[in-house]
Amino acid sequence: MIRTINLSKVFRTDEVETTALNNVNLEVKEGEFVAVMGPSGCGKSTLLNILGLLDNPTSGEFYLDGHEVSRFSERARTNMRKGNIGFVFQSFNLIDELTVFENIELPLLYMKVSAAERRNRVEEAMERMRISHRKKHFPQQLSGGQQQRVAIARAVVSRPRLILADEPTGNLDSANGEEVMSLLSKLNNDGTTIVMVTHSPSDAEKAHRIVQLFDGYVVTESVKHAY
Repeated sequence: MIRTINLSKVFRTDEVETTALNNVNLEVKEGEFVAVMGPSGCGKSTLLNILGLLDNPTSGEFYLDGHEVSRFSERARTNMRKGNIGFVFQSFNLIDELTVFENIELPLLYMKVSAAERRNRVEEAMERMRISHRKKHFPQQLSGGQQQRVAIARAVVSRPRLILADEPTGNLDSANGEEVMSLLSKLNNDGTTIVMVTHSPSDAEKAHRIVQLFDGYVVTESVKHAY
């Protein structure tokens, strides 16, 4: 599903040049659960942004479902993300003015899904994430664990084949963190490919494979268990 060849990303200002990724070669197969680890500033989030088509690399190749997408325009990246990639963020990124139902519905509005189909899909996603009883609540009325369940529901409502998770348990206590990891593992068991950035060794243990980044390089890869 994902293959990068000598992928690099350099950020430049008038005075400073920073290499965030340096010749990264990575392959993620469909149905795999991959954890990306490494110290702060090693390029983890930059890699996730490129894999999620939120940014382009400076050089190298990036194949998504067999398409070389590294030079796609912003419009082309947006069109390819729709319905194919779901995002889960550490900070939840919910819209405070929208209810739980409306937050989850948002990706389907962008996809121009019919009202009846939107309602069915949102109800299904809420039930799957055990958040239906909060559908009329606003994000600030929810606990951190509940907000992250809403964020995961929003990520899966478009039925994407790939979910990218950036520190999904970073703002949660251990009990809620375990619950979120259990939900992600279940999604993976149901066939969704997951790439997750994490600092947590226990979260990484849930993945099939752990990729270690350091100073923009892939330094090690370890297989935890088959999928």
